[in-house]
Formats: sequence, structure tokens, C-alpha cells
Amino acid sequence: MQGDVNTTDWAAATAAARERVRALVRKTPVAQVKEAPGKPLRGVEAYLKLENLQETGSFKLRGAANKVVGLGQSEAQRGVITASNGNHGIAVAAAARHRGIAAEVFVSRQVSPGKAKRIEDYGARIRRVGQEPLEAEIAAREAAADSGRVYISPYNDPEVIAGQGTIAEELLEQLPAMDAIYVAVGGGGLIGGIGAYLKVRSPGTEVIGCWPENSRVMYESLRAGGIVEFPEGPTLSESTAGGVEPGSITFGLCRTVVSRGVLVPEDEILEAMRWAAKAGWIVEGAAGVAIAAFFREWRRHEGKRVVVVSCGGNLSEKAAARVAQ
Repeated sequence: MQGDVNTTDWAAATAAARERVRALVRKTPVAQVKEAPGKPLRGVEAYLKLENLQETGSFKLRGAANKVVGLGQSEAQRGVITASNGNHGIAVAAAARHRGIAAEVFVSRQVSPGKAKRIEDYGARIRRVGQEPLEAEIAAREAAADSGRVYISPYNDPEVIAGQGTIAEELLEQLPAMDAIYVAVGGGGLIGGIGAYLKVRSPGTEVIGCWPENSRVMYESLRAGGIVEFPEGPTLSESTAGGVEPGSITFGLCRTVVSRGVLVPEDEILEAMRWAAKAGWIVEGAAGVAIAAFFREWRRHEGKRVVVVSCGGNLSEKAAARVAQ
């Protein structure tokens, strides 16, 4: 998958983001993985990048912090607005509190009570709109335009993407040589930011996109050569579910940086989440997707060093119940 995105500019933006968010974002640890479910991992050096231990429980804080901290004074005084049923909303609320500005998060009726409470605990105002996340997003964008507030997209924003890319810069400090990295993909901001930085600083690293079989819009868009709609089914990977915004800048990034893609079924996602829980890490479905993708094909990396991004640990009540069964 190739494109014409200038990754040098993206890498520079990520380096700047790292300095900007340093006071708010944790440098998360890496942990070596020595066994898959029921079998040892022989001949491969594998690590998890534990973004589930980030301040807000997911990588999303990186992008939200870079966007919010970088706002001009007049923009900050008006406050910010976003739409999210989960990690992005929590992250925007946390970043806004850090800067001392107002934040409003539009959610749909599908939002889990626990995630709604976490958004409010960080001081943001919640507004419930519609049954589907898209309805909340449309309403949030309209409210932002009407009020003059900055709308913060969960993935279709250069500053947000550059913030997510700071994971790659940290990883190269922790593991200077990486042969491959597995990253779950929804809208493409996480893998776009990580991949753009690695294309410049570690061009030999294979960037592997990971999707649930039931929710793979970006995967099918890359295959089609343009953003498409694709039927979605229920998935444990709640934070990557949904379509890709028409004209999103992440499509070109993904086309440039993603080496290949892996699809995983729901039973393997659940198995990966349960494996992580037994190992002492609570991970959400999106992290389970990346872990499951690696477990599916770890033998192809014999003699190599591989990183799997455990992107978050904020489970909904429904997902947590399934993992615990």
C-alpha cells in the first residue's frame, strides 16, 4: 500500500507534539510477551506497548492533549467541543481540564454509563444526542460552528494524529530496533501517526494494520483505493467500530504507511483479551485486535523483534462481562 504523503513533515510534527504534551502524557512502559494462549513464543522477541496504562486509559490522550495545548488563547477561551462515546471524549475532557478550559462532549444513547461518568469526572459537560454516534457527531459539529468553538475530531485532524505518533518516538527510545509493529485501526489516526514517524526514523519497520472481521471500513477502503462504506457487525473492538469520514486525511496516511493488514474474528479477540487479563493487564477490544493479529501469525517473525500496541484498557460494562465469563 503506497501513497504520496510527505512523512518527513509528519515526523517533524510528531517530534514537536512530544515536547508539547510531555507534562500531561505518560511515557508508557513496554512489557515482553513470552507466550501466546496455550503455547510459548519461541524464536521471536515480542513486546506490548502498554497504552492501557496511560493517564486516561488509552492512547487518545496524546492526540487530544496536542490539539488542546496548541490552541491559541482566543480559541481556548471559547472552549472546545467533540463527539465521542468513549476514549476520545475522556481524553478531550482531561486535556481541557489540564489547560483550564471548557469542554463539551456529545454522546449518543449508546454510551456506556461508566464512560459517560469518566467524561464528567474530568469536568466536561455531556450532551446526549441521538441513538447513533454519527447523530452525536453531526450535532457536535453544528454546535461548534454556531458557537465558534473548536471541534476536535477523534482522528481527522493533523494535530491529533501527530499526538498519536508520539508513541512511535517513545518506542524507538525503549526498543531502538523494531522489525514490525501491530496496530489496531479504526479511523486511522493511531496507525497514521505511528507509521508516518516510523517511515522516517525506522523505515525498515513493517507497520501492520489490524481489524476485526466485523468492522473493517478502512481496510476495505485501502483495497478499493478510496473511502467506501462497508457493512458492519457487532464487535468487541468498540473503539475502532464505525465508518471513516469522507475526505479524511487518514486515508492517504494509511495508504502510505500501512505495509499490510490482518483481519481477526471475534472469538480470537475475546481470547486475546482474556489472555491479557490472566497476565495482569486489562485491555479493551481494540487492543485485543492487535494482540490477536500478532498471535495469529507470530511464527512469521522468527528471529525478529515485534511490538504490539495495547491501545487502551477502558472496557464497557458489556465487554468486561464477556471477558470475565
